[in-house]
Amino acid sequence: MKLSEASKDCSLVVKSIDLDEQARNRLQVLGMIENTPVTILQRKGSGTIIISLRGSRFALGSGMAGCIEVDYA
Repeated sequence: MKLSEASKDCSLVVKSIDLDEQARNRLQVLGMIENTPVTILQRKGSGTIIISLRGSRFALGSGMAGCIEVDYA
């Protein structure tokens, strides 16, 4: 399932990131790599998703979140 499809308060694990190299590298620098646990903290009406990743909060736009494949932890 895509990160953009997951519901709030779900504990998930990143399976793959299907973005261009620059965006993928930026997420990797922030700590989002395969098998990393993430939790959706909040979903905004605009499609933005607030996630918890390695103890930090990040906002991802709906386009980027739609390119991240996740599975339930």
